[in-house]
Amino acid sequence: MALERIQKILAKAGIASRREAERMVIEGRVLVNGKVVEALGFKADPSKDHIKVDGKRLTPFEPKVMLLLNKPRGYLSTVKDPKGRPTVLDLLKNVKWRIYPVGRLDFDAEGLLLLTNDGDLAHLLSHPRFSIPKTYLVKVAGIPEEKRLTRLKRGVMLEDGQAKAVSCSLIREREKNSWIRVVVTEGRNHLVKRMFSAIGATVLKLKRIEYGPIQLGDLPFGQFRYLTPEEAEKLKQISSASGVRSSEEKTKRFEFRTKNSRPAVGWRTPNQRFLK
Repeated sequence: MALERIQKILAKAGIASRREAERMVIEGRVLVNGKVVEALGFKADPSKDHIKVDGKRLTPFEPKVMLLLNKPRGYLSTVKDPKGRPTVLDLLKNVKWRIYPVGRLDFDAEGLLLLTNDGDLAHLLSHPRFSIPKTYLVKVAGIPEEKRLTRLKRGVMLEDGQAKAVSCSLIREREKNSWIRVVVTEGRNHLVKRMFSAIGATVLKLKRIEYGPIQLGDLPFGQFRYLTPEEAEKLKQISSASGVRSSEEKTKRFEFRTKNSRPAVGWRTPNQRFLK
């Protein structure tokens, strides 16, 4: 087997994403043939070299798996929490593979969360460069005026730079609150909440229902399922170099889809039970 960068080996083995693997190397947690790896550019041969992470030897490569979890509120989208708070892995006790979340959902957010042991795919799906669209249902206090929602599509300035929604539409009105469907292609911390705060709207509930081509559907809270072969193939297409479109092309496609299938107020879907 050819030599590969150590962080790529760890990602392929399902130990962590490439970013997390780099952090492990920097922290001195990775050993190759008994010596601490000190450089991110270090290369090794997993078929010959003795590789350890946190004192545990790298096992033979596992089959790549990806599953979809309907994350409830009150769980952290991480593998381990120093404070002992519940994490999404607490909901996956019967999964034998070492998997980790792709991106994150806030502690008080719920909905679609992908988990995998494929570090390369996790890197692609979560890296800002690839602009994977993510769709949310957002419950806000009051009923925002159309011009305020238009601001989200044109772009609002946040403390870490400008952010804008690919699409944003009002789907249900009530006396004291309303529901909005919004699509974004970034994954900055608390992005959706901060965007709505920028237009003077308070987010009461937040649920992700789509991640790229993958849809949440009717999966119950706290339950998970493995992706279907068709869904896995769609993700592979995204990961191929020829299949990665520019952010501008993706935006036009999702804007077109949204404009031509824009739901009316009172719209009903399998996620209707969430719109309360």
